[in-house]
Amino acid sequence: MIAQNFTAAFTVDQTPDEVFAAINHVRGWWSENIVGTTDSVGDEFTYLNMPVHRCTIRVTELVPGERVGWHIVDNFFEFTEDKTEWKDTDIHFDIARRGDRTELTFTHLGLVPGYECFDICSNAWGFYVNSSLRGLIRTGKGVPNHLEQDIPV
Repeated sequence: MIAQNFTAAFTVDQTPDEVFAAINHVRGWWSENIVGTTDSVGDEFTYLNMPVHRCTIRVTELVPGERVGWHIVDNFFEFTEDKTEWKDTDIHFDIARRGDRTELTFTHLGLVPGYECFDICSNAWGFYVNSSLRGLIRTGKGVPNHLEQDIPV
């Protein structure tokens, strides 16, 4: 059986460089609860949505206007038997010009239907990518998780 990694895609009128910039503004579309930097290869940042989810991500690839790559270094889910399900998975944001539009394809390699978190995680990614990130790209305003007062950023 071939693994079915979670993928979401959409097109926008903005340029590939504008899409690339929005992806790297992680606090603007995913969560204000990000500790660390997100805009250079080798950077590590931690996403916090306590007590439910915490993960540390390393930026592995930044090709302006073309691709952003992340590697999940560590993960904790409060709601799954295997608390580390995302650990050692990868996320790719592939950007391509399609005529006068730009296509973004998001793939979480390793987030597969066999994971206990698959339904919850794919629904969440669907929202953050298709609604929040797309909104940030199109209007300059995403819908990230709001900053928790006790998170040091």
